[in-house]
Amino acid sequence: MTHRLRSDSGQALVVMVVFMLCLLGGVALTLDVGSWYREHRQAQTTADAAALAAAQFLPNTVTAKSTAQTYADKNGGSLDAVNGVAFTKGQLDNDTVTIHVTRTAPGFFSKLFSIDSATVHAHAAARSGVPVAARWAAPIAVNRLHPMLSGTGCPCFGPSNQTTLPLGKTGAPGAFALVNLDDSINGAVGASTVGQWISKGVNAYLKLTDDGGDYLSDPGAKWNDGPIQDALQARYGTDLLFPVYDTLTGTGSNAEYHVIGWVAFHLTSDVNGGGNSGSISGYFTSVIWDGIQSSGGTTTSDFGVHSIELIN
Repeated sequence: MTHRLRSDSGQALVVMVVFMLCLLGGVALTLDVGSWYREHRQAQTTADAAALAAAQFLPNTVTAKSTAQTYADKNGGSLDAVNGVAFTKGQLDNDTVTIHVTRTAPGFFSKLFSIDSATVHAHAAARSGVPVAARWAAPIAVNRLHPMLSGTGCPCFGPSNQTTLPLGKTGAPGAFALVNLDDSINGAVGASTVGQWISKGVNAYLKLTDDGGDYLSDPGAKWNDGPIQDALQARYGTDLLFPVYDTLTGTGSNAEYHVIGWVAFHLTSDVNGGGNSGSISGYFTSVIWDGIQSSGGTTTSDFGVHSIELIN
């Protein structure tokens, strides 16, 4: 029987061509998928920025929606045409805004495989809420019964509601409206430390009393001390964050303020008087402040201080 000799050289070339096509296709798809992933990250950045910006104006949904659109436009736009901005209830009505971004990410090499583009989606939700812990607080205690906090139609905010905060005896022997914001300090706090707390705030997230905060009085009348006077003067025209209390018990350094919330005070003038009595002038104001919201339902008193958080 006669056998015909055959050459296999052409088969290797075919295999190589097929392999190169698969390799080029894989590289092309990898490049496009990477491009689509970057587009998704940019869309997520847009959603996050728009949600955080809009949440500052809640529960005013009209202003919040226009703000979300403005921030989205600055970061590439593409809010979803149907559900771009939505408002829901987290703990209070319209306290949560959700942003949906939809973008078309074009394909380049993937067009070789009839894939012209990919649609990427991103969403972000942000909530405005009363903080159960706040950062950068100053050590001046405000009584819940202050007329601008508990009067008819109040809390009352803004320049048209000018008022004074008393800096004198607050109802317990040895208590003069100063609060010790550092529980590692026993007894009286030095005037220089109090001055730093007023000028910069305390660099710690301070909890409400019922959530683990312990706020003892800083005993003694020291409003005329230089560091405190200098700190107050340096804060003219700015907002300070003060703890709000409803009860004060005990005496001296053991007098304890039961802190139930936070309030912002716009300081317009210095200490009037001093020693055992005095006051500072200004007005309460609504602010967005560095704080931590409750992870569940909360009954924290709302004195106009809110914090903003992304919630997913």
